[in-house]
Amino acid sequence: MPDNSLANDNVARVADGARVTLHFSLSLPDGEIIDSNFDQQPATFVVGDGNLLPGFEAALKGLEAGESIEVLLPPQMAFGEINPENVQSLPRQQFAGLLANTTDPMQPGTVLAFTDAGGNDIPGVVKEIGELMVVIDFNHPLAGREILFKAEILSVIPAGIQTVKIHG
Repeated sequence: MPDNSLANDNVARVADGARVTLHFSLSLPDGEIIDSNFDQQPATFVVGDGNLLPGFEAALKGLEAGESIEVLLPPQMAFGEINPENVQSLPRQQFAGLLANTTDPMQPGTVLAFTDAGGNDIPGVVKEIGELMVVIDFNHPLAGREILFKAEILSVIPAGIQTVKIHG
């Protein structure tokens, strides 16, 4: 009787360095869709390149083309826990121009772009506007939330395999 235990060893599975093409959706447990490309072009990324958060990559590892996954990720595997240190009070006078804007007034819930010390833009959400201070939350808007992650793997190209597009 032949040994078929190695029959699937040549199947490409999602692993570090693999190039993965997939359809995916992110939603809240109540069904509210945050992001989805199921009705669009699929996304392609390399496992470990930083385009997908590590928790989402971990959920995909070991899957092969044609497989699907639906998993509820806890906050620490999705967009992280809420970090109280990411909520900061800044002097109100720094926002004088925004507060004076009557066309598009700054109010709690407004998302603002800030530049950090490294020159990177980071979003912050206005939480509270006080007489002297404005409270800004720099946590990701989905921090502290469970995320339902669905994915359908369309192709997996192992690390080290070069691809060539043929234009016809």
